Amino acid sequence: MQIAIIILLVLVLILIAKNIIIVPQAAEFVIERLGVYSKTWSAGFHVKTPFLDRVAKKVSLKEQVVDFAPQPVITRDNVTMQIDTVVFFQVTDSKLYTYGVERPISAIENLTATTLRNIIGDLELDHTLTSRDVINTKITASLDEATDRWGIKINRVELKNIIPPLEIQDAMEKQMKAERQRRESILRAEGEKRSRILVAEGEKESAILRADAIREQKIREAEGEAEAILTVQKAMAESIRMLNDANPTEKVLTLRSLDALAKVADGKATKLIIPSEIQNLAGLVTSVKELATEKVDEIETVSK
Repeated sequence: MQIAIIILLVLVLILIAKNIIIVPQAAEFVIERLGVYSKTWSAGFHVKTPFLDRVAKKVSLKEQVVDFAPQPVITRDNVTMQIDTVVFFQVTDSKLYTYGVERPISAIENLTATTLRNIIGDLELDHTLTSRDVINTKITASLDEATDRWGIKINRVELKNIIPPLEIQDAMEKQMKAERQRRESILRAEGEKRSRILVAEGEKESAILRADAIREQKIREAEGEAEAILTVQKAMAESIRMLNDANPTEKVLTLRSLDALAKVADGKATKLIIPSEIQNLAGLVTSVKELATEKVDEIETVSK
């Protein structure tokens, strides 16, 4: 009897343990009682009624990502291309998600393909290749509206790849190659232009430096000539001062004038202007002769 009671207690404990349900964070459990929807359990501790309740579905409330295979679509200008999509969705109502549609992921895939064909069918190839953001927005809005009754929120849809036909791919590659070559040519031309500008600036700076050097040289030469002239003028002034201090006679001054005239006649001038003071050449010669005689007499007196 005691063994039977122990066994019964063990069975009761096992039954209770099996009916204790802990729902994890970001999840919900849909509970059915006798095959009919009963309640939705959120995260936390729960106990279900044995033999009556069962967990019909465990639903994740996290955002989910589904990558669908490429779908063939036809543009308005009759170009067939392959487009694969990535759908980001989240369950907002576990009851609707459980009972609203069979295989919800497959339903979203089929609905995405249908919506994509409808949108691409209104666009031409060029517009399709350059309007990804517009297409993503339209698909997201359309899918979100359609999946509300399934308890699903479509957060966004992204076009992963747009694969045009091979002949169009070849044309696009040629166009891209030509564009790259054009950009390379532009960059090369800009580099050459920049190089010429730098060379011109260097030559300009060099010319400025040469001009500054020549100007500095001329300034120094001019300063040297000015100093030389000043020195000569000072020497002449000093000689005149000394001559004045010596109190020369009229005859000495006449003789000096004659020496100066001889030096002038020695030059390259073709015309000579003789001062009025020495125009009387006879008187000048006489004066020179008398001066010379006086000099000779002085020499003879000294000799004696």
